[in-house]
Amino acid sequence: MRVALVSMLTQNHEETGATVRTRRTAELLAERGHEVVVLCAQWWDGEIHEFDHNEVTYRAVTTTPSSGTFASKVPFALREVKPDVIQVVNCPPSHVTAVKTAARFLRVPVVVDWWSKDDRGSARAYRRAAKSPDAVLVPSEMIRTEVRELGTKSDDVHVVPEPIDVDLVREAAAEERADVVYARDLDEHANVESFLLALAELRDKNWRAVVIGDGPERQTAEQTARDLRIDDRVSFLGDLSAQEIVPILKGAKVFAQTATFEPFATNLLWALACGCISIVEYQARSSAHELVEGRERGVLVTSPQELADEIVAASGYDHWTIDEDFSTYDYRNVIAEYEGIYTAEIDDYGFF
Repeated sequence: MRVALVSMLTQNHEETGATVRTRRTAELLAERGHEVVVLCAQWWDGEIHEFDHNEVTYRAVTTTPSSGTFASKVPFALREVKPDVIQVVNCPPSHVTAVKTAARFLRVPVVVDWWSKDDRGSARAYRRAAKSPDAVLVPSEMIRTEVRELGTKSDDVHVVPEPIDVDLVREAAAEERADVVYARDLDEHANVESFLLALAELRDKNWRAVVIGDGPERQTAEQTARDLRIDDRVSFLGDLSAQEIVPILKGAKVFAQTATFEPFATNLLWALACGCISIVEYQARSSAHELVEGRERGVLVTSPQELADEIVAASGYDHWTIDEDFSTYDYRNVIAEYEGIYTAEIDDYGFF
């Protein structure tokens, strides 16, 4: 299958949930033997038009990110690629409209991978983007609700979660560095303060905690730990790879999820797969609760005090290093979902 992924920005421009998801999807499809072309703004040096990386071909539509110029040029780039199916990110929404127009002439289906909305489009533009594709892929039920409210037909929306490498979870050795773990990009949505306030309630208990991740709010979080006088028991480890995070999760007892915005809580998923008792502070703009609802080793709370209470209660659970219930999120299963949706859309498009 020849797949065109359209995303002006890539992980090489900026690391966001959407760009990481696009790169991962492209590389997993390539591993499965598909011919994958990512149409993007150029991120590599030199004057070459294409750049191959990890078996994926990146083709420059523009030399620098420019939403309007990219939208005007991407139809011509798609004609050169001649894909069997096109997947486009939802931001900016004008690119979805441009891709759909080109796809009509190419007679191929368009699938939108919808991570979240941002300020690069008006409400009207997002409604148009939600209604125009043949299918919309979303990472969670929360985002499914968002696109349905924008006008996408229910049958056209498919929840395709973020994947994990279950073999890595099975094979990694446990590393006993912490009892309690928080892991996420430390941006304006991280809400590390709730986690630290909960730990401060437990000063008289014996625990060690780590915060994994980096970002603009890291210094503030470190200062909060000092102000709460728990900085000697909380280690800030910065960004770590999955290969580094998984052993820490397998050695820990509790994972805390407090972020205020989360289209899909990938680090929480890793923690659940590693057997952690996972405590989620409910937030209206976070899908994290979807992963723990109805699970014995998952708890919902609404305040730092409740989070502290549940950390204490976690001592009553056995220590696990893997939960096979989450093997369904393995990357091989998730990429098969993409393939199935592509194939169905290609077949339906040809039929009609």
